[in-house]
Amino acid sequence: MNMFSRFMNDESGATAIEYGLIAAIVAVGIITALQGVGTQLNATFSKVSSELTTANGQ
Repeated sequence: MNMFSRFMNDESGATAIEYGLIAAIVAVGIITALQGVGTQLNATFSKVSSELTTANGQ
């Protein structure tokens, strides 16, 4: 029973779990931001491509 009580009071692993959760949240935020930038870049390149096609007379 003494070992179980020491296990329940030990909080040394909590910090690693918290850092892992923070890293996961930051990663999700970065992925979301990069997806938005990728969509905008795709739209910009499509517009440039269509403008070049129009300027080329095709």
